[in-house]
Amino acid sequence: MNTLYAEVTGTVWKIEAPVGTAVAEGDTVVIVESMKMEIPVCAPCAGVVREIHVAEGEAVAEDQSVAVIA
Repeated sequence: MNTLYAEVTGTVWKIEAPVGTAVAEGDTVVIVESMKMEIPVCAPCAGVVREIHVAEGEAVAEDQSVAVIA
C-alpha cells in the first residue's frame, strides 16, 4: 500500500479519484488549493484507491496523509 501526502498546506479543492477508483501512475487523486494555485496529489503507482483521509473543503497540512492506494 502507498500513502499519498499533501505537498503543501492548503484546502482540499477536489477529490478526483474516490475510493474504489482504479488509477495509473501519475493520475491525480486529490487537488489541494494553496495561495490560489491548484496542486495535484498524484498516484505514485498504479492501483486502486482504498482510502481517502480528507474531504472537499477541508484544510490540510503539509505532509498530511490524504489517501491510500493498494
